[in-house]
Amino acid sequence: MIALRLLKDRFAQGAMLAVTLSVALILFLVAAGLFLKSWPILSTQSILDLLFSSAWRPTREEFGFLPFILGTVWVTAVAILIAVPLCLFSAIYFSEYASPFLREWSRPLVDVLAGIPSVVYGLWGVLAIVPLIKNHLAPFFGSYSTGYSVLAGGAVLAIMIFPVIIHVSLEVFRAVPAEVREASLALGATRFQTVKFVVLRRALPGIMAAVVLGVSRAFGETMAVLMVAGNVARVPHSVFDPGYPLPALIANNYGEMLSIPLYDSALLFAALLLFVTVVFFIVVSRIILKRVRARIE
Repeated sequence: MIALRLLKDRFAQGAMLAVTLSVALILFLVAAGLFLKSWPILSTQSILDLLFSSAWRPTREEFGFLPFILGTVWVTAVAILIAVPLCLFSAIYFSEYASPFLREWSRPLVDVLAGIPSVVYGLWGVLAIVPLIKNHLAPFFGSYSTGYSVLAGGAVLAIMIFPVIIHVSLEVFRAVPAEVREASLALGATRFQTVKFVVLRRALPGIMAAVVLGVSRAFGETMAVLMVAGNVARVPHSVFDPGYPLPALIANNYGEMLSIPLYDSALLFAALLLFVTVVFFIVVSRIILKRVRARIE
């Protein structure tokens, strides 16, 4: 009986190890598949020309991805600049100041934001954000804009990543021991000072992780950004200029113009570029998190 139980235990351990490795293997299979499909354009054109050229003329086999790379960076940066302060203050209020009644009734509303389809966010952006930028914000700053711009894409994207950052930040604040707060208050610190110098310091690695998750979500969002960003293949120079992020490029064009040589490979190279960027960003963020956590501890 003992030998049978040990055999079952080893089998279960081996099965779980195999499942874990297969899940991790998916990441490498996706990368390998995208690389193989991108190889035709990588073998015929310089990687520097692909990354740093602004010429996008598929009919002439000119594929410069710089406008799409910078469009992705602009939209994501605007979304993070809008979302992080609002989400952080909201999480602090829910965790440290809100009554249990308000906290319990507000969290489901945040969950609803996470469940709304992206196309609904896109339609809302077209109906509300785009006219606001065109008729009010752009003229206020002495600029002209159709409303379909980097700012519109960033604003819609910021609202979409609210639930991710707020929920993770709330869990991080909950993980801070109550004894730490009580010790700070016992020494005469106000609640605001306790939050600023104690809670935020202990929760900093988790907050950074929340931001990383939000950025990862922002990088890959397609439909809502596609509907409001403008989708013009040129480098944006301000938040009122139209942008064309990489996900929108793939969604707009894949499957429609594959009769053009290298076009299919170029779009899959865009997918590979997006994949590598997100993975690289997550890995670098994990390294930074470990260093910050080591300094705090």
